[in-house]
Amino acid sequence: MNDTSKPESKPDLRTRLIDAAEFEIAEKGLAGLKARDVTGRAGCALGAIYNAVADLDELVQRVNSRTLVRLGAALAPASETSAPEAAMLTLADAYAVFALNNRRLWSALFEHRLPEGVGMPDWHRQDHEVLIARIGGPLIALRPDLPAEVLRLRVRTLFGAVHGVVHLALQGRLVGLPEAALRQEVAALVTALVAGARQLAEPEA
Repeated sequence: MNDTSKPESKPDLRTRLIDAAEFEIAEKGLAGLKARDVTGRAGCALGAIYNAVADLDELVQRVNSRTLVRLGAALAPASETSAPEAAMLTLADAYAVFALNNRRLWSALFEHRLPEGVGMPDWHRQDHEVLIARIGGPLIALRPDLPAEVLRLRVRTLFGAVHGVVHLALQGRLVGLPEAALRQEVAALVTALVAGARQLAEPEA
């Protein structure tokens, strides 16, 4: 009897591989990701991975895009807060909580490095930009007087400050800051940054 089943489509195979890679990263971290483990969990041959994505780097980027979507959804409630100060505090707290609850997937966003000379594809760069735009909304409301380019720099500076504290705390490298105190310290940091943002003048040309 002939097998009349249809061959698996490329999108379906890609989804299964992304699911498997996401599970592996969440369980073992990015450093523990192996193509053989991914395809084994997805139930396909090792070479099948290259029928769905260009390489393992793209597969990691696909997982990271999912994580960025989930992170964006976790930050969304802050947009319901009209006061920019309160919104920034809510955003920072949600960011810290997401990192605490999704440590390995969150870490993979910043640990993944492409080979020398290989640029990030536009579709993945756009996923990152959407996240920055969500974070930037309250700061724009706080300082609408600043030029767009200055605001973009301030958004990245604010994000870098909060991210740095969260990253060091989760890596156990920030002495004196146990995880239980992370949210409180992030709130204190953002409160200080907001106060500074209100007073900080536009940089000279």
